[in-house]
Amino acid sequence: MMDCKSALNEAAGDFEKAIEVLRKKGQKLSVKRADREAKEGVVIALVSPDRTKGIVVRLSSETDFVSKNEDFVHTTKQIAQTALDHFPANLEALGELSINGVAIKDKVTDMIAAIGEKIGLESYEKLEAPQVVSYIHMGNRAGVIVGLNKAGDQFLEAGKDVAMQVAAMKPIAVTPDGIDKSIIEKEIEIGKEVARAEGKAEEMLEKIALGKLNKFYKENTLLQQEFVKDSKLTIDAYLKKQDKDLSVTSFKHVMNG
Repeated sequence: MMDCKSALNEAAGDFEKAIEVLRKKGQKLSVKRADREAKEGVVIALVSPDRTKGIVVRLSSETDFVSKNEDFVHTTKQIAQTALDHFPANLEALGELSINGVAIKDKVTDMIAAIGEKIGLESYEKLEAPQVVSYIHMGNRAGVIVGLNKAGDQFLEAGKDVAMQVAAMKPIAVTPDGIDKSIIEKEIEIGKEVARAEGKAEEMLEKIALGKLNKFYKENTLLQQEFVKDSKLTIDAYLKKQDKDLSVTSFKHVMNG
């Protein structure tokens, strides 16, 4: 309230100029708090009515006191709905979209001025598929969207199970083909170094490293992971039990921290 009164005084009673004053203060505060960590926040995942598109957004804050505030959650939901409605290309484009005539990036700046914490629109992910299923984990602390290659109500439960799997086990790709080459090369080198330290013969290092790489795939690629609800099945096998051709096209996982 005092900030608003001060801004009105600075703007000689001009309401529009007072808003600009507050916004500029918000920008200054944002710079001052740039070195602060915003590990809390709200994550919202949404799917279009026809289930062919999905988005996840995260609005971050420094404290859970702020992120649990009803207005903060509501604003994040507004941003998420705007993202779903317009399906912008990237985070920057999302920031340019408007809610009630105010650009999202400016709305975030206004929140910084009003709340006094480092706040940021940190993440925006999207995907399209024949069917997209969403899951929000742990009181808006994480969100997942999963694309399935087949549509139908009969696959919704399986899609939700897979989305929960992603939230719990944090795979980095659907299959080994989706893992960046540099990560694979790093894992091979680590495998070699571990085997060398264990005194294994030099000519055996490559084979041992590739064996460790296969274990890495099983732990970090979604379709090869053990299903958390039934460790006797991989995710791929679980999906095949629902339909012999059912699989995952892609997934997106956004979380606090």
